Amino acid sequence: MNLPHHPPRVTWRTHLSLALLALVYIFSFIDRQVIAILIEPIKTEFGASDTQMGLLTGLAFGLLYAALGVPVGKLADRYNRRAIVAVCCGLWSLATMACGFANHFWQLLLARMSVAIGEAGGMAPSISLVSDLYPPKQRSFMISLFMMGPNLGVLIGLALGGWIAQHYGWRATFIWFGAPGVVLAALVMLLVREPRRGGFETAVALAQVQQQPTESLWTQVRRLFAITAFRRLALACGMAGIAGYGYGVWTPSFLVRTHGLGIAQAGLLFGVASGVGAVVGALCSGWLCDRLVARDVRWQLGLPLVGVVAAIPCAVAFFLWPTTGVWQLGTLAVPHALAFAMAFGFFASWWPSLSYSATSHMVGSNERSVAAALLNFFITLFGVGAGPLVTGVVSDLLTPVFGTQALRWSLVCVMLLMVPTALLLATALNPYRTRLAQMVPPAVPAA
Repeated sequence: MNLPHHPPRVTWRTHLSLALLALVYIFSFIDRQVIAILIEPIKTEFGASDTQMGLLTGLAFGLLYAALGVPVGKLADRYNRRAIVAVCCGLWSLATMACGFANHFWQLLLARMSVAIGEAGGMAPSISLVSDLYPPKQRSFMISLFMMGPNLGVLIGLALGGWIAQHYGWRATFIWFGAPGVVLAALVMLLVREPRRGGFETAVALAQVQQQPTESLWTQVRRLFAITAFRRLALACGMAGIAGYGYGVWTPSFLVRTHGLGIAQAGLLFGVASGVGAVVGALCSGWLCDRLVARDVRWQLGLPLVGVVAAIPCAVAFFLWPTTGVWQLGTLAVPHALAFAMAFGFFASWWPSLSYSATSHMVGSNERSVAAALLNFFITLFGVGAGPLVTGVVSDLLTPVFGTQALRWSLVCVMLLMVPTALLLATALNPYRTRLAQMVPPAVPAA
């Protein structure tokens, strides 16, 4: 006898769970990204090249993160997601603190790789949890709230991290930012609610999920990549990741080298400009998407496409704007170019959260962790793994021609990789609508 399916309710505990998961994601991105403001002092102490720093900030992290994310996502689709997030949060936080005790470059490299191992289990299980905490008609906005983690992480990590590094040294920055994560790990284990998988789906949808045969991870991965919309979305996010992580890691150094700012100034100004722009952009895009998809589901990918197209000229203008124009705020000189950094942050924040939300709609409730991990695999392998490294390599290659301005032109070249991102998103619009039409029931019901 089949019992009636009663959807769960959204309560204060639901919102508390979202808040804690968002805090964990904020600190994961702080721990991942804070090294961007520390490139110059670390490079000076260890005598490293831009290519070596690109390896440290990108490939060393990205390869392990990408390789482990999908298997951990598979575990999260079967076992307790809250426990996985809590354990991984504690691991990467301790590894971040270990970065502050490294006395040799290779020790710092190993510590960064340990951070990657821990963070591999944070994103995908959290996306799955948020998808089950709220009904589909609120999902894009709630995932956008969760996905403000990178934006707030940039703001806090760069602004506060630069100040800590300037006054107490780069080692103290890692220790100060790693410690809170240990506390957060305990709070997640104690307070985050583990929701019923697919609790807000209809009885028909749940029955369809339960009827799916058990399959190996490799079989599941091949089946998911056979979905045309998902495959094109993953490639688009990978290309955008190269540009995004290259931008995020190397821009503070660009401000130091080209605009002559100090580490603390560069971190503060870039963190505030890009962070504020991205936070506002993520909120606006999530709110707008939930309303537009009620008219046409293709807006789930259409809005990221609009954001990417608008972000490209903002990035180019930011890096090529003359260095002479500044606003004087007391003793602080703010380059005019930072207005374009804020605009870039606003538009570039549209594609990540809406892409993860689109992925959650394209698959059943029992495989959202794996699907999110696959999308994250492309963003991480291409973005974290290649973005900072490619930017550093191109900068070293251009140095004989452009001297201290080589990083500026390297960043311009990397940002143009968002052009193929826009083309891939455009080709995914109709396949996405087709995929949702194949789902029973439709993944994005009318509001």
